[in-house]
Amino acid sequence: MRHLREETVTRLAAAGVPDPEVDAELLLGHVLGISRGGVQAKLVVGAEVPDAEVATLDGLVARRVRREPLQHLTGRAAFRSLELRVGPGVFVPRPETEQVTELAVEALRAVAAPEPVAVDLGSGSGAIAIALATEVPHARVYAVEKSDDAIDWTRRNVEELAGPNLTLVHGDLADALPELDGGVDLVISNPPYVPDEAVPRDPEVWLHDPAMALYGGVDGLDVVRVLSQRALRLLRPGGLLVIEHGELQAAPIAALLAGDGWRGISHHRDLTARDRATTALR
Repeated sequence: MRHLREETVTRLAAAGVPDPEVDAELLLGHVLGISRGGVQAKLVVGAEVPDAEVATLDGLVARRVRREPLQHLTGRAAFRSLELRVGPGVFVPRPETEQVTELAVEALRAVAAPEPVAVDLGSGSGAIAIALATEVPHARVYAVEKSDDAIDWTRRNVEELAGPNLTLVHGDLADALPELDGGVDLVISNPPYVPDEAVPRDPEVWLHDPAMALYGGVDGLDVVRVLSQRALRLLRPGGLLVIEHGELQAAPIAALLAGDGWRGISHHRDLTARDRATTALR
């Protein structure tokens, strides 16, 4: 196993894969049906790997070398306390979105109502909505997803991980859930915000993440404009909007929201000190 790990790390590093050591151990663990910690324990004792698993690993590494996302190879993506099913057709959730979700979890827990209501617009894999529903179990959460491809993944994750307090809606965030207008406590979204001409740096993103989840028009804010208007109708007075965005978009988003009449606009940085989210009050 030690030799196999070293060989895998070398192949991944040569292909420019970030964190090749981590990916090598996660792929080994996936093939062997054990955790990364289990792989590391077996490395210490010099465990052997059966030929069949070696062949399976070789095929997966070849795909990773071509920069297919690790999560597509394992079929899973970690998000906060969750392990989500992901694959072609759905956006793979990112670590920075976990921090944005924390803003929403804390705000939802602080709502005085016995059953606060939250809406996740553009839910994708369902990561944010399921986190809200499981971490704030007394809340009523709605997940809205438009993509015919992504909704299959959303549905699988909701069925596997969420309870009855989460409702999945296959629809457009522009007009979804009119029956909730004026009664929602929190709206959160990780909308497509990449400008059309700004090709993402990582091949895993621009080759494999769905364009619908990435690109937001010339300035990247087309969907944010729609989101602002829809959230204004959904939220009760005093309700909170949480938007994830790119590091250079805080100022234009603040101007957009202020123009629409939002108040208490605040920006929030991620662990790399980059502007990552904006919140605003209805």
